[in-house]
Amino acid sequence: MAIDCLVLGAGQEVGKSCVVVTINGKRIMFDCGMHMGFLDHRRYPDFSRISQSGDFTSALSCIIITHFHLDHIGALPYFTEVCGYNGPIYMTYPTKALGPLMLEDYRKVMVDKRGEAEQFTAEHIVECMKKVTAVDLKQTVQVDNDLQIRAYYAGHVLGAAMFYAKVGDAAMVYTGDYNMVPDRHLGSAQIDRLQLDLVITESTYATTFRDSKYAREREFLQAVHKCVAAGGKVLIPTFALGRAQEICMLLDDYWERMNLKVPIYFSAGLTIQANMYYKMLINWTSQKVKSTSTIRNAFDFKNVCSFDRSLINASGPCVLFATPGMISGGFSLEVFKQWAPCEENLITLPGYCVAGTIGHRLMSAKTPTRITVEEGIQIDVRCQIHQLSFSPHTDAKGIMDLVKFLSPKHVILVHGEKPKMATLKERIQSDLQIQCYDPANNETVCIPSTHYIQVDASDKFLKSLLTPNFKFLNRSPRPDSGPKGMDTRPDPLLQVSDDRISQGVLIMQTNQKSKVVHENELRVALGSEIHEVQFGCCVPVRIHCSNAPDSTFWLQLLYAKLSSEVAELSVVNNSEHLQVESLVIVVCLKEKCCHRTHASTQDMSKSVHFCCTWSLLDEKLAWRIISIMKNLELSM
Repeated sequence: MAIDCLVLGAGQEVGKSCVVVTINGKRIMFDCGMHMGFLDHRRYPDFSRISQSGDFTSALSCIIITHFHLDHIGALPYFTEVCGYNGPIYMTYPTKALGPLMLEDYRKVMVDKRGEAEQFTAEHIVECMKKVTAVDLKQTVQVDNDLQIRAYYAGHVLGAAMFYAKVGDAAMVYTGDYNMVPDRHLGSAQIDRLQLDLVITESTYATTFRDSKYAREREFLQAVHKCVAAGGKVLIPTFALGRAQEICMLLDDYWERMNLKVPIYFSAGLTIQANMYYKMLINWTSQKVKSTSTIRNAFDFKNVCSFDRSLINASGPCVLFATPGMISGGFSLEVFKQWAPCEENLITLPGYCVAGTIGHRLMSAKTPTRITVEEGIQIDVRCQIHQLSFSPHTDAKGIMDLVKFLSPKHVILVHGEKPKMATLKERIQSDLQIQCYDPANNETVCIPSTHYIQVDASDKFLKSLLTPNFKFLNRSPRPDSGPKGMDTRPDPLLQVSDDRISQGVLIMQTNQKSKVVHENELRVALGSEIHEVQFGCCVPVRIHCSNAPDSTFWLQLLYAKLSSEVAELSVVNNSEHLQVESLVIVVCLKEKCCHRTHASTQDMSKSVHFCCTWSLLDEKLAWRIISIMKNLELSM
């Protein structure tokens, strides 16, 4: 049995998350995202790899969407309404509520404002969402007779979930994006300890170890305060859902404490609409937000108001939240063009920007600089640039902690940069001893899965399990420190272990219940004779003797020598042969023995040959004793 994982997106990159997993014949698509850095064929996953005929409904058992960010849900309306998938889709209630807002906002920006070719319509989004079944946290959903799924709290953004999937005995977790540290409005990821064959985890910050959250917040607030105090404008490009609410809570609280009157603006009605949903879905937020909601809703921002386009070039300081977050287009790009040339202004960037976006280019730029924002259009960037460290993704420590907690048999890394993923992969394999993979897009990883069966056991096999196999070991503890000249060594400690092992054989027959029998019962069960492979070697041993005593005499001398040389082993003398485990030693009286691999350099008056035979199980032991025998001398 195996689990096949086809990575259609987020393989050694951040963007268009999409992984198709086949478990015991069931095929699940985890996430269906778009790449925010491309406008060509690289924007969507290559769906033809799922079904060349285009019958995606038959090819997939279901689709699971982890959260509402476009790199996880952006291709879903295209896949359902244009490509024709008509099967079940699962996501949490907040994702189903907020996903359409994100999709429609993106469609408006790309089509209505930028004039790009329409990939899906507003009607497509509505029809797509009709196919969605919303799930609650820890609700076990039986997709069909064999496949069951369950959602777990992931933090990251409102409604984000990790998903557990089980088919038969094979089980896995797909994390989506998650955060192992709570913030102001969301709690940390929470999941049960599960028996898993596979964990597929994001690795956005595969090599990053973050410092104190409070230190990062203080640094951000100081940069904003310094800018507005000097009369500058602060542009915070952010997605309307998620970090916008987190930073608004931070700024709103700071404005109250510092009694600041500088206006804070939201640029779009989308964010106002999103805040309404946040108030309605407050049970999905952190415990602190929920506990204080009866006194004051945390999303009623006193110092935040909506923004009018006429205010772009208005005099005076302000703080503006504008979408989208990576300045890949939309209103944030429009404002950036106006504010970037002014040295007094400040642009803060989200924690991660996808390659190909303006935000990504600004992260590595040193001002003043000149960058191309659109074809044929360049902007002189003289403003201050500050990188936000409020990413909702977990850092390297969080990834390692989750993998260690779940302890799956295998790990697949997605949603990260190639060199950083390679580093994390090595850490997981070396520190946690778990096999890890970091496939590229359109690569398939095949891993073995668990398969349990119920079996009966014979009485003889069960009895063998009850037979103890004690081992004794004397351990000398460290001597206690005492007065000089006094022996303070404590008595040796006796350590006893029971390393019982019973070898059984699993018999599986058609139309009969499987059964484990003792290895000695196998021949009877199969109605066949016992066949055992034996190994042999005829060993010459030097002697000093003028007469030739009988074979029993030489066997007795060899017994005395071996008992001294291998005192830790039990050498048994049966008068006619010696035995150590399965190794049997007899005096060889044959002139030509089949086990004699080389001619003796001494005549029979100066050596005695001993024929040794043993089973494969004791091969190492046998050659050890044969080596000792070759160096022995026997004398009267």
